Amino acid sequence: DLRKQARQLENELDLKLVSFSKLCTSYSSSRDGRRDRYSSDTTPLLNGSSQDRMFETMAVEIEQLLGKLTGINDKMAEYTNSAGVPSLNAALMHTLQRHRDILQDYTHEFHKTKANFLAIRERENLLGSVRKDIESYKSGSGVNNRRTELFLKEHEHLRNSDRLIEETISIAMATKENMTSQRGVLKSIQSKMNTLANRFPAVNSLIQRINLRKRRDSLILGGVIGVCTILLLLYAFH
Repeated sequence: DLRKQARQLENELDLKLVSFSKLCTSYSSSRDGRRDRYSSDTTPLLNGSSQDRMFETMAVEIEQLLGKLTGINDKMAEYTNSAGVPSLNAALMHTLQRHRDILQDYTHEFHKTKANFLAIRERENLLGSVRKDIESYKSGSGVNNRRTELFLKEHEHLRNSDRLIEETISIAMATKENMTSQRGVLKSIQSKMNTLANRFPAVNSLIQRINLRKRRDSLILGGVIGVCTILLLLYAFH
């Protein structure tokens, strides 16, 4: 009997939570559409609305169903712990744990949906008050607002001009630094070229000396080979 009551309450809670979630979704959509259509509306958007009353009613009903289901689970726990059902204790504990998990899931879903709804309503209230302040400010001081707007635009133009001047100066400074660094590189390259040009005459003289020694060694080697050849011929004919 307790399990039947628990299942019935769980089915009712499931249907209520689905309707509750749809209500929150439709509430957000309707507020967005109304804000787009009535952007200059000075009356509060949320006070006394039918959706707010429906939300409060459904929240109370769901809380009552959660309380009843909690009571049923407590009764099932008492029955499980009684001394007359030792053989079925494991199965009953499994069933009880299943119903407790379902209750926990429904409770978590309810609190999550309720928190989202309250956050949307608070945001809409804040936006409505801001819009009313803006409208009252615009309607109360039209000429002063126009002058203030012109001053603000002029101030923004001056700030943009200052920013452009600062960017131009920074670009010029960066160009100057790059040219200075390039001039230093060119100077170092020029000094290296001068050093190599100064070293080239010594290198040329060294190469000429090496060539002269090679020629002298070639002549000496040729003379030695010729003398040896003549001596071999003379020895062969004698």
